[in-house]
Amino acid sequence: MRAIFFDEDDARAVVARLVADGFEARVERERLAGEDDDEDHPWAVVSDAPAFMLEVLVDTHDGWLDEGGDGPGEHPTPLPPLDLPTAPRTVKRPDLG
Repeated sequence: MRAIFFDEDDARAVVARLVADGFEARVERERLAGEDDDEDHPWAVVSDAPAFMLEVLVDTHDGWLDEGGDGPGEHPTPLPPLDLPTAPRTVKRPDLG
């Protein structure tokens, strides 16, 4: 699970708290689509802590939870590849004889 913060100090404070409580946690720079300025990218805290604990810390430090993904630091499982045709489909209309 990931918690997102716009202030690096808040993100580092959350990591310190989670590590002190015995959980794994790390800070990553989160790149949002469409953001050109590297200074405006938020900070993500990736942790194996329970969701309710992250919710409390997010509320305390003015962030939000990103619950997408299958686990800590993982992205959603990709779908299997589509079975696409290898050639164009031929359509014959009997009325055009």
